[in-house]
Amino acid sequence: MGDVVGLRVRKKLRTRRALIEAALRLFEEKGYEETTIAEITAAADVSTRTFFSYFTSKEDVVFFDGEARVEAALKVIADRRPAETVVDLLLRVVGHSLDAVTDADLTVELTPARRQLIMTAPALRARGLDLLFETQRRLADALHHAYADEIDPVEAAAAIGSLMGAAYLATTFSMERGETPEQVWATGRRAMEIAIRGLGSIG
Repeated sequence: MGDVVGLRVRKKLRTRRALIEAALRLFEEKGYEETTIAEITAAADVSTRTFFSYFTSKEDVVFFDGEARVEAALKVIADRRPAETVVDLLLRVVGHSLDAVTDADLTVELTPARRQLIMTAPALRARGLDLLFETQRRLADALHHAYADEIDPVEAAAAIGSLMGAAYLATTFSMERGETPEQVWATGRRAMEIAIRGLGSIG
């Protein structure tokens, strides 16, 4: 029974990955607005109905890993260790940022292509800003809740804002220098660690 379940899970993961890769490739080749869901499913060799079993829209394909990454960070924050400082917890959040993400390797590989798409497609840029704001709000709320007796909402918001802002700007420069996806991701992680170490006055 376990083998059957495992086979089904692997098949679903392969199908999901095929849809993501097909969509991103077509978005680059044809343009985001010009690409249809029918074209994506044809390229991935699945039905349109199958597409909607995994995603609700083309936008969701571009941000395929967003919710998993946020949930992973929220779990680390919620599981704060006894006597763990804000700085130590945030360093642990960064260190575990991809651990719970199913498509971790795909996340790294597609970072430059997705950033370019988001910057050039108005619908994606708007969606990206909405998701960024909501993610920061959720993480700041969780951080404040975890340290309710030590930091106030402003300090929590400042900590999360500086963390994510550092990562965004550093990865942008990294991509402009033509670095590999792995280097871009490593740059973002290093920037977050630098920002965290500058938060020693909090908590």
